[in-house]
Amino acid sequence: MLTAAYHWVDRNLLSLGRELRLSYLPPLMVYMAAGISGLTDIVGTFFVKDYLGLSAAFLAALGFWVNIPWALKMPLGHLVDLVWRWKSALVYLGASLIAASLLIMVGLIGHREALVAFMPAEAWYVLSALLAPVGYVLQDAVADAMTVEAVPRVDPDGRPIEAATRKGMHTTMQTLGRVAIIGGAVLVALINLYVFSGTHALPMEAKAQIYYRVYLMALAIPAISVAGVVIHSVRKRRDLRRLAAQGYDRRAAEELVLGPVARPAPNGWILGGGCAFVVFTVALGLSNVPYNQELIFVGSLAIVLFLIGRLTRELEAEARATLIGTAVVIFAFRAVPTPGAGLTWWMIDELGFDEHFLSVLSLIGSALTLVGMFIFRRFMAERSIAYVVGFLTIAGTLLALPIVGMYYGLHRWTAAVSGGLVDARFIAVVNTALESPLGQIAMIPMLAWIANSAPANLKATYFAVMASFTNLALSAAQLGTKYLNQVFVVTREVRDPASGSVLVPADYSELGLLLVVQTLIGLALPFAALALVRLARWRTG
Repeated sequence: MLTAAYHWVDRNLLSLGRELRLSYLPPLMVYMAAGISGLTDIVGTFFVKDYLGLSAAFLAALGFWVNIPWALKMPLGHLVDLVWRWKSALVYLGASLIAASLLIMVGLIGHREALVAFMPAEAWYVLSALLAPVGYVLQDAVADAMTVEAVPRVDPDGRPIEAATRKGMHTTMQTLGRVAIIGGAVLVALINLYVFSGTHALPMEAKAQIYYRVYLMALAIPAISVAGVVIHSVRKRRDLRRLAAQGYDRRAAEELVLGPVARPAPNGWILGGGCAFVVFTVALGLSNVPYNQELIFVGSLAIVLFLIGRLTRELEAEARATLIGTAVVIFAFRAVPTPGAGLTWWMIDELGFDEHFLSVLSLIGSALTLVGMFIFRRFMAERSIAYVVGFLTIAGTLLALPIVGMYYGLHRWTAAVSGGLVDARFIAVVNTALESPLGQIAMIPMLAWIANSAPANLKATYFAVMASFTNLALSAAQLGTKYLNQVFVVTREVRDPASGSVLVPADYSELGLLLVVQTLIGLALPFAALALVRLARWRTG
């Protein structure tokens, strides 16, 4: 029994550590910086709730715009392939935008009067919210392509590595990429747990000082991603010197380290389509055209689908069918709307969840996501994406039921029959523990498939095209969230900062129906996509 358990741990957990290579470190640092970006999530939630008069529907609409830059990964990915030798500049630019976003929030909390002299606090918050994703998408486009380059093509003696071995390395690299992101989230949760320990009774002014320090700490995020690029440059020069010492000239050494990658010709369809996307989005976004978000989504989706069609002409029929089927299933899985900010407001106001307890939930969720990715590693490698998505959809629906139940008083009944043990916090902890590993699992098989199948000179382009499509799903989810919050209106109490009078009363009466409808959509949408893929005779990876 113990021997079998050891072999399972060795096969699923320890082997991943043994497969870690120094070449994997640079993109992992960029991914970890993205994971640490969640450091400001909790303080951002409380800051918006207590200091800004933004509705749940507005925040959902803002979430739509925040996700739009991720659809720009398509032209950005092709740009990365075209300027591959100078890719570090894109990481530096992304780091600058992230730092600017954080500094705006530092100013809003610590120097609000100086900023609002130029424009309202809400406008500064929107600007900060829009700058950060542009910075992260620039860095992510480079990191995705670096994961392909990080998998060595030759051993230390210059001998080519077998294709099957490299395929396994790609899966390991993509798994470690998700581990780096979640590992960053675990670190964030630990920091938040320490920062918010014993703060529930503090006055708002003292809490604001804590929020201020958290945003200052977050300035380490862009520094980490830049450090990853520096390490990448140092490692590449080291490998080239080693091969040169073995008698290879510079050109041959570069081909062994980087592969025979010729600079691709600029793809007019990708660049033109990307420019059309930017112009289309900005023009409609700045206009007062009714339903401009919906028009942007439909137009963006049409542009991305057209470009996917042009790009996949280079693939064989079977690979094309697999790519399309995989993309459709992942799109539907990610397009499921969320309840929106109203659920968190209700938990804060009605259940008494404070910053410290939300940090506990974040730590549990992040840590168990990390563990779950190790546990499900073989499950992801040995099952199709269709099977994985179907399993995750059913599991996610079942785990949404306790939250719905708590709105209708489940926690009061369980507390009564358990002597107070199984209360709202107990249910939230258990639910978070069970649900947390599910969200990241579906993406790993698709990323590994792209890394192993993309042409060597278009690695960033393929990653970016697929990411643009699947990230548009997040925009669709935000639209769905906005619609739900417009149909089922949820408001938290908003007071005038000067007089303390109530401007908007709290009203959570429609939250229950919102949760029920959102849960049903979450079950139906992915299975509808699976049925479509089956009827169309597509495949999944």
